[in-house]
Amino acid sequence: MKKYIVLGALSVLAMSCNKKNEKIKPVVTTDSLENPAEPVVDTLGAKTFCYLGVTGKDSVFISLDDNLGTLSGKMVYKNNEKDSSKGELFGFRSGDTLKLTYEFASEGTTSKRDIYLIQKVNILTEGIGDQKDENGTMRYADEKKINYKDGQKLETTDCKVVKKALN
Repeated sequence: MKKYIVLGALSVLAMSCNKKNEKIKPVVTTDSLENPAEPVVDTLGAKTFCYLGVTGKDSVFISLDDNLGTLSGKMVYKNNEKDSSKGELFGFRSGDTLKLTYEFASEGTTSKRDIYLIQKVNILTEGIGDQKDENGTMRYADEKKINYKDGQKLETTDCKVVKKALN
């Protein structure tokens, strides 16, 4: 019995020798509004992208705001030998395709037509396809038959150039 008491006392003594002296660090709280560590950047707001396409003496200018896939903006066709058009764009992104409706004024009338653009890196390519009138809006007759190979190519450009053309 004495052996167990001595063995128990030695065990308690050995455990108390291995005990580390830990210093308790005081918790310091700071107000993040007093000393902001980093500037706040709005990553959810609309992003503006500008594009320019030139074919001969004709130009197309697009300014697009992308708000999490919902698109809106302005577009101008400046044609050399025929009427130009200017108007609003609205639509959405579906994968790499921008599905837009262009509401524009040309030749003294207001019209609407669908414009689909494929986005590859910094280039937009306009889709070409048969369109039909649906309640005053020209829509693609068959989305599966839209050809992007021969469409107008638009490259990203400085938004200052586009804004000048849009005004």
